[in-house]
Amino acid sequence: MTLQVQCPTCQTLVTWTPEARYRPFCSHRCRLIDLGQWADESHRIAGEELPPSPSAEPYH
Repeated sequence: MTLQVQCPTCQTLVTWTPEARYRPFCSHRCRLIDLGQWADESHRIAGEELPPSPSAEPYH
């Protein structure tokens, strides 16, 4: 039995095998789109915001 999952970016069906290079994505492009969404904070993990750390303050 072959497992198929939907690409998280474009919903294309992807066969889940060791040879599927970009799984769970269908392509390098979809993988990079997802990475970009994490980088610009379109994707986030829910939770309370943390207070700024003391090391985040500017140096004098």
